[in-house]
Amino acid sequence: MKNKLILLVALLMIVGQAMAKGKIERYAIGFYNLENLFDTIHDEGKNDSAFLPNGSNKWNTEKYQLKLNNLAKVLGLLGTDSVANGCSVIGVAEVENSRVLDDLCAQPPLKKRNIKFEHIEGPDVRGIDCALLYDPAVFKVRDTKLVPYVQVLEKDSNYFTRGFFIVSGTLANEHLTVVVNHLPSRYSGEFYRKLGAKQLRVVVDSLLKDDPKVKLVVMGDMNDDPMDESMAIDLGARRYVWEVKNLGDLYNPFWNTLVEGHGTLEYMGRWNLFDQIILSKSLVDNSSKPKYKSLTFYGNNVFCRDYMLEPDGPFKGTPLRTIIGPRWLKGYSDHLPTVVYFMKNEE
Repeated sequence: MKNKLILLVALLMIVGQAMAKGKIERYAIGFYNLENLFDTIHDEGKNDSAFLPNGSNKWNTEKYQLKLNNLAKVLGLLGTDSVANGCSVIGVAEVENSRVLDDLCAQPPLKKRNIKFEHIEGPDVRGIDCALLYDPAVFKVRDTKLVPYVQVLEKDSNYFTRGFFIVSGTLANEHLTVVVNHLPSRYSGEFYRKLGAKQLRVVVDSLLKDDPKVKLVVMGDMNDDPMDESMAIDLGARRYVWEVKNLGDLYNPFWNTLVEGHGTLEYMGRWNLFDQIILSKSLVDNSSKPKYKSLTFYGNNVFCRDYMLEPDGPFKGTPLRTIIGPRWLKGYSDHLPTVVYFMKNEE
């Protein structure tokens, strides 16, 4: 908690200094793995049997509704540590279909802000996709597409997985494009995550070629930490801002976050930070005058509240999940969400 207060004070000091020099608008962008947001209805051709009333999880309306309530509570607060209205844009992973997104956006914390979503049904065998939630009063959608993850081995045909979900739009009168990802699982092995990161790099290069000035945000559950090869080498996301020198360079603010001991999920007593938000050079370059003339990064954090964590027992202090095996924990997700903050001098 002490570290969170230090971060918040630092962010407020930065904002205060900038506001003294002009009219500053602040924005937040987040990412949250919703951990198996399934409804209770079977989707033809998808392996969703565990999340049906007669399935192994005994998934029913009561459990589904509480899951929606819990997630909406967090999503509605996401970003409010520094921006009063919360996030303008939130990428999400592990949503079953558009029905669950309709139901999620109908929850009071999101409905009162008129939160909308973009989604394209993907090929994942379990039926889980990525999507984008957004505030239409702030972010205007231009275009949405899903670039498939390319299978390279014959056996891969049994393991169709999530693609690269791309939403282009306008934020703060600037062209902003968000790429939401959910790279192959740890169970699949390092080869497939590295392959996914290489394909993601091709997507990034294509978007920058199309518009070199685009404000590009790459986010998702990468199933690797920021310093792992898939992120640091294959995608090329740098640890420090000073390393971001050329047009195609990317900055990963969550590298140092993990080094400082803050993660988004815990495994065998060790924190990982798979849920990353990575930025293009155009979002960290603040060399223009006046300062923050364009949309510019100024901070990031892992979002957490006490009720999102296990209150006691051997897993105390780790993310409070919805279910573990047959046990219904009435929780939120096995991941914590992440947020990045931006400022723009509107004068």
